[in-house]
Amino acid sequence: MAATAVEARFRIDAKPQTPRNTSVVALDEGAMAVVRELAGQKWNAARFLGCAAGADGPDGAGAGDYADLQLCTVDGERVRLSEELAEADFVMMIATEGRGAAAAATIGDACTLRGIMTAGLIVGTNGESGAALTALRPNARVLLVTDDEQDATELLAAVGA
Repeated sequence: MAATAVEARFRIDAKPQTPRNTSVVALDEGAMAVVRELAGQKWNAARFLGCAAGADGPDGAGAGDYADLQLCTVDGERVRLSEELAEADFVMMIATEGRGAAAAATIGDACTLRGIMTAGLIVGTNGESGAALTALRPNARVLLVTDDEQDATELLAAVGA
């Protein structure tokens, strides 16, 4: 509605014809609940993961301390970040708090090196969302802060996941 009729004719309203190979990664336990719900929906080519226990490293170790981040599927299968990114076109990281900062940095750096588009989604505007914002801001090309978990579904649908 904000665009004029002349500008609106350049808008692309069709869904992407080729689905993206999408990886959705929960950075904390609250985000894992969102990812599990997303995984229960029908998608073209999306994988849903969480950071494996201890992914933030001992005593808050930094992202440079990880050769290859351990992730787990919603079914509990362990996979390596490098395996997930081998065919990924798009990675969406979801956070509800700042505990996944080191994992976000590792994922963001790996995606940048491979030219993979990234997005960050912070669900909830509680006292922890500021820490999540700090963790994701330098590691996601697109960043959305929302109280509505449905926005994750909308974002994935928009990129053709």
